[in-house]
Amino acid sequence: MPVNKSRVAVGFAVAGVLAVVFGIVLTFVGPLIIDDQIVKNTVIDPKNDLSYTMWKDIPVPFFMSVYFFNILNPKEMLNGEKPMVEQRGPYVYRKRCQKDNITFHPNGTVSYMEYRTYFFEPSMSVGNESDIVTIPNMLVLGAAVMMEKLPYAVRLMISATFKTFKEGPFMTKTVGELMWGYDSGLVDFLNKYLPGMLPSTGKFGLFAEFNNSNTGLFTIFTGQDDIKNVHKVDSWNGLTELSYWQSPQSNMINGTAGQMWPPFMTKESTLPFYSPDACRSMELVYQRPGVMKGIPLYRYVAPKTLFANGTDYAPNEGFCPCRQSGLLNVSSCRHKSPVFISHPHFFNADPVLLDYVDGLHPTEEEHGLFIDIHPQTGVPLNVAIRLQLNLYMKKVPGITETGKIAEVVMPMIWFEESGYIDGPILKTFHTSLVILPAVMEYMQYGFIALGLATIIIAALVHHRVRKSDRHASMISTVVKNPGASDKKPVKGSHGHDTQEKYSINN
Repeated sequence: MPVNKSRVAVGFAVAGVLAVVFGIVLTFVGPLIIDDQIVKNTVIDPKNDLSYTMWKDIPVPFFMSVYFFNILNPKEMLNGEKPMVEQRGPYVYRKRCQKDNITFHPNGTVSYMEYRTYFFEPSMSVGNESDIVTIPNMLVLGAAVMMEKLPYAVRLMISATFKTFKEGPFMTKTVGELMWGYDSGLVDFLNKYLPGMLPSTGKFGLFAEFNNSNTGLFTIFTGQDDIKNVHKVDSWNGLTELSYWQSPQSNMINGTAGQMWPPFMTKESTLPFYSPDACRSMELVYQRPGVMKGIPLYRYVAPKTLFANGTDYAPNEGFCPCRQSGLLNVSSCRHKSPVFISHPHFFNADPVLLDYVDGLHPTEEEHGLFIDIHPQTGVPLNVAIRLQLNLYMKKVPGITETGKIAEVVMPMIWFEESGYIDGPILKTFHTSLVILPAVMEYMQYGFIALGLATIIIAALVHHRVRKSDRHASMISTVVKNPGASDKKPVKGSHGHDTQEKYSINN
């Protein structure tokens, strides 16, 4: 049975139109499907195996790298000379975080306590925990500044107490002791007769209260009611605002707990989060786009105004009393100890701070903090949070341990908390967030291209069919009505052919 080419052409045309329509519909519906899946998988819900596990037990390796500023001229400093330091480290610790006491509430929030434990990694470190380092003695130089306004006689008694317990202005101890604590007769004395003066009741160390500890009771939104609020902090230790600072804005608890953020971020979005260790909320800003192993990302960094003083940046007035820009005074949440937080090596700080200490060399690459985040999901891909701990110290009359020390904000240590997604988690991310959307995008354009090609083919076939039909029609007409060449010549009036007569006359 002969094929009806006209009907085939019409069929091709219809199929082409349907393919184009399906491709166009897919361009609108495809992103909606992907966004819907992101929303479902971003909500904090035990039913979401992958995302819930990532939130509950961070599955990627996280490390804390610690650098000490070893003092090279402690004796000269007591005579008023400029401090000279050399950076020692890194001493790297693997950080394990685990959420516990997880409780979901009817109002779309979930509460939890996050516990953190640190394990020394010798293979990743430059040195050992047995290395000897000299840094300022916070118990002496910090206390001296705290008590400088007490009566002179009281200061003399405090100085005598330091001498009794053989506590000097500087301490030379192992990295392990400085990190996790050491036995001190002065600490035992203060805890017995002045309870609450020190942050810990056991050994005294810079990170003694960090190891095997928790960051407080966080209550955050699950995103069940509004995905824009997922991971945002509702309260911390039952508080919706702080009382450390001097203004309502500074005391606000903003953003997330600093591990994940709401999805669908833009370049205008910021990364606000609350840090219990810094006793305040902070906010990072967009810097540039990037790619990590095929996954698109946005890099967010600390703005120069993050630790600016109230004079240079009015909204920070609530964090004062302030010193130079680049320093955050955390004494209000650190038992009034004259401790300041900054970027490492005073990066992005007032340059005058570098004039007071020799041995500092700030660079953005080594000392700037950043978070690389996947904008569609709000999941960090690569993180480097870098902060420095500084002690404000000066000569205090009556406390002879301070000697002639020049007034200075002295760097003690800086640390970097870093981690990045890798391994099976990265492969899952790449498949779900890069390959599948790309396949869907190629499909939609593929359907449109296929549809247009089919329509063109149908048009060509239809054109050929019509041309073929016209040709066949002409042949049929010729067969049914023969032309002049097939007819007999017309006779003239004398019986001759007209053509022949014309020829004779010529």
